[in-house]
Amino acid sequence: MKKSLLSLLILLWFTLPSAWAQIAPQALKDWKDQKYSMFIHWGGIYSVLGGVWDEKPVSRGLSEQIQAHAGIYSDTYAEVARQFDPRRWNPDSIALLAKAAGMRSIVITSKHHDGFCMWNTATTDFDVVDATPYQRDVLKDLSEACKRHGIRFGLYFSLIDWHYPAASPISSHNSDSITPAHHNYNKQQITELLTQYGPVSELWFDMGSQSLAQSREMRELVHRLQPNCMIGSRIGNDMGDFNVMGDNQEPDYVIGVPWQSPASFFDETWGYRSWQERGSREEKFREKLSSLIRVVSRGGKYLLNIGPRGDGSVVEFERDVLLDIGRWLNKNAEAVYGTTADPFHTTFSWGNVTSRPYKLYLFLLSPPENGSILLAGLSGKVRRVSVLGEKSPSFGVTNSPEGVRIKLPKNFHLEKEFKVLMLEFSGGYQVAPYHPIAVADTFELSPANAVKHYSHSGIDYNSRFQSTIKESWTVRGRQTETFQPVLYYSEEEQGTEIDLEMNGQTRVVKLEGGQAQNLNPVPVQWGPIYLNGPFWSGIDGLHGKGADIDPRQPWPNADGKPWTPKSDWKNGDTYQLPAGMNTAYYVLQEIASDTEQSVLVGITSGDGILVLFNGQELLMHNNPEKQSRRKDIVLLPLRKGKNQLVVKFYNNFQKRIPVAIDTQVSQTLYRLEMAPVTLQSGKHHAFSWQRHQPASPHQTIRLPNLSLQFIKTANGTEAGRNKGQAGK
Repeated sequence: MKKSLLSLLILLWFTLPSAWAQIAPQALKDWKDQKYSMFIHWGGIYSVLGGVWDEKPVSRGLSEQIQAHAGIYSDTYAEVARQFDPRRWNPDSIALLAKAAGMRSIVITSKHHDGFCMWNTATTDFDVVDATPYQRDVLKDLSEACKRHGIRFGLYFSLIDWHYPAASPISSHNSDSITPAHHNYNKQQITELLTQYGPVSELWFDMGSQSLAQSREMRELVHRLQPNCMIGSRIGNDMGDFNVMGDNQEPDYVIGVPWQSPASFFDETWGYRSWQERGSREEKFREKLSSLIRVVSRGGKYLLNIGPRGDGSVVEFERDVLLDIGRWLNKNAEAVYGTTADPFHTTFSWGNVTSRPYKLYLFLLSPPENGSILLAGLSGKVRRVSVLGEKSPSFGVTNSPEGVRIKLPKNFHLEKEFKVLMLEFSGGYQVAPYHPIAVADTFELSPANAVKHYSHSGIDYNSRFQSTIKESWTVRGRQTETFQPVLYYSEEEQGTEIDLEMNGQTRVVKLEGGQAQNLNPVPVQWGPIYLNGPFWSGIDGLHGKGADIDPRQPWPNADGKPWTPKSDWKNGDTYQLPAGMNTAYYVLQEIASDTEQSVLVGITSGDGILVLFNGQELLMHNNPEKQSRRKDIVLLPLRKGKNQLVVKFYNNFQKRIPVAIDTQVSQTLYRLEMAPVTLQSGKHHAFSWQRHQPASPHQTIRLPNLSLQFIKTANGTEAGRNKGQAGK
């Protein structure tokens, strides 16, 4: 090994006290405002090979993982490093290309899964300085070029390493556990990267399955070395500062944390592939620009990848598309950088929206029907409508109770390029809230009628799921009147602290000390239990749908698996099902009730659970502590007649899945009164809850049975009914 002085520095950093670091608000804002960044998959050996081995194209898998997909011996693969001499690599040209493309930062692969290091590391000789004729520190040169040209510098780092002897071997899934020796090796390399190359805007971890302690230790190390370095969520165990979406994923739901969408030019590969079919430059330009616009309009950051050749040159097709996007962004920059997300609660067939105070930007990606745009629910005086970067024609603007309508002139065309309309308002604007709750003498807020705020939670890439981190409501007052709010919760929520927002005021509430109240359910008929599985691919991990399943038919489709009646299974007993990594089973039970009522059940599971009732999701969570089993109490809102309970049991780390549906649980809810609130006539009032000081902002709130009932008061006393009488 080299550089003993650096090893001493590493040891010093590891012995310093640790703390859960937080990103400074301005640094977080700067990261979010960038909106658009360059990803670079360029890693020496795989770039030299370009998707070819033994003179044959390797079409299986991604080209940057060619060592695994072509079955190349480690020593044979390492010998290719002798061919890596990228004399056409010019870090200044790369930084200037990013700048011309409108990108505000660069994230480059410091080390991919093959373990080859693109910097002069003291931890191994398998690096660009010691193993290649190039003998230059790629990261040093690029970081200095980025600094010269005003581009922020970020790093990708693979947590798995196919070259390090003490690491887990190559697998098909890449979610390999990290051995203690490998973890220490990774920490040494991260310390080098964060102490030798100046400010690093973000660390983009990838793959591997770290323990909670490993992820936490890695997070603390990063923020100790560089407090404002943003950490991607693939560090695992919900320790990231921002949520990384799936590859090329563009979410169509509200995300309540900072997030980023990584995008490749081609679905087939991220690294250079010499034989890649590239298609039309114009079509690719429109495709990637449309993706950028959609991501930014939904509040995210777009990370678009290029894969340079082994000689260091950028593929001309990718370069030209980036420059096309850059020219468009130069004209329409005001609508992209530093903006906030689309404030509307609907999609538009013609395109997307971003916003600022006093301004809205309409991205026209296709012609609106009849040349007219209706912005439903929008109110405010439009002072001017103009086309960014052009001499603007005259637009017709109409205000009505329905919203604001923009009429395009007859000679307005979108064939040549996408256009952006800027709406400027005198005195600001308002957008009507999403599905405000109607007020009655008694009404209720619950997960069933909430607006969900999402992130993604998971131990590793394979086990992650779309987590609910907050639930919110808007209530419209019918007249000025006072209500008594009452929280109802079960043993599932007992002892939990929540941040409860009522009428715009937030307080911390601990769910304890409530008055016990029995549901007194009318006896119901529990039907036979059906089992379907195992599904060894997991069917999308924890996610799933189950509306109106017929257990007599194969599932999930006509050529799917049949449901098996489990006549020997009984409610309350626990059964162990064989499982492996990414395995799922479905259990179905029908319930007949003579009346509309609520009943509590207990469900025992392992690594993950999804509870669907009459097609609606009631509960979904994983098992971050990797306990052998967990039991949840779930409130089932029975309708009169037939009901259907479907539970998905998911496994990722255990050898068996425990399964139980227990009907003999205490039918007790707890009633906790809050201070009275007054709702004003015609005014919108905000309500929400989320966990107070959660271990991570990405973890799901797990409050399935919590509800907030409002009862109109008369002379300061309740005029309504209690929870048991009203029914849920």
